[in-house]
Amino acid sequence: MNSATGTVLSGDIIGMSVNYFQQFGWHILGAALTLVIGWWLISVVRKILVKVMNKSKIEPSLVGFLRTFFDFLMKMILIITCLSMIGVDMTSFFAILGGLSVAVGFALKDSLGNIAAGMFILFFKPFKVGDYIEASGFSGTVFEIQIMNTILKTPDNKHILFPNGKISTSIITNYSREENRRIALVYGVDYGSNIEKVKSILNGLISEDDRIQADPAPQILLTELADSSVNFTIRAWCKASDFWPLQFDMNEKVFLKFNEQGINIPYPQMDVHMKS
Repeated sequence: MNSATGTVLSGDIIGMSVNYFQQFGWHILGAALTLVIGWWLISVVRKILVKVMNKSKIEPSLVGFLRTFFDFLMKMILIITCLSMIGVDMTSFFAILGGLSVAVGFALKDSLGNIAAGMFILFFKPFKVGDYIEASGFSGTVFEIQIMNTILKTPDNKHILFPNGKISTSIITNYSREENRRIALVYGVDYGSNIEKVKSILNGLISEDDRIQADPAPQILLTELADSSVNFTIRAWCKASDFWPLQFDMNEKVFLKFNEQGINIPYPQMDVHMKS
């Protein structure tokens, strides 16, 4: 390539550049301003949305997810708008993006299902952090609700990780939703026991415990004539937080009181009659 040819090519490139900037210069300037101002506006709106969601007492996990999703979506729209302003043909881009979306959606269908279930849990709150629940044969205190998983902590400090898609479709028993719970304690005595004495002992133990509520009134019922024992049931209401401590304490008190008063708690037994 001689110097004359190089000069001609340089002149052509400069000419094309000048023509391009004459045609699209204002578009480029507008796109740059749109990008800067739009980026700033997205940041401002995102902060406002986070404040509103925090005041609405939405779960922190959901706030973080919605903040990230809003930020990503708005910035993608802003970038696509700016590229369109400078003359970039977005038809092919959208076609490729659509194909990728289908492929990614198919590959991540389980993960997306867990995300959708996580948003359902955080919005409708069938349970919340701190509730004691049972689901799919497992029980524990809800330790953390994430976008894809829910973590239960068992009484012996094990962590159970539930995919949100699984826990949202299972039968959930929430033991903490109501403030009060009814306790049912069954005690068996032998057939030779004085029924009125047994009732009096149980009634005395109930009246001594402030955790047992007076309304609704507690009940002492003879509920079963079993093979080896006469079974009495105490039905009483208490705070949900007192349910287990009350049950353990009452079992111990009944055992000690029955022994003190000569009330026998029978072992399972069978009478066999032999024919000569």
